[in-house]
Amino acid sequence: MSDIQEKIQEEVEQARAVCDVTGGNSPECAAAWDAVEELQAEASHQRQTKQKNSLEQYCDDNPEAAECRVYDD
Repeated sequence: MSDIQEKIQEEVEQARAVCDVTGGNSPECAAAWDAVEELQAEASHQRQTKQKNSLEQYCDDNPEAAECRVYDD
């Protein structure tokens, strides 16, 4: 996870540099910040997919439990 955080930090620094050169209202500045936003969204998505709720954890530990049965229709 720290790899994506490092990439986000690099993109933030690059976006600031681009905006300093091209101006805060330029399309280049907006595109640079869009790239930062996309990376932050990906980091958030990765955090959400890694976390299991308590039932999922219980079923991983006790797959034979009645609560964990999956029925195919």
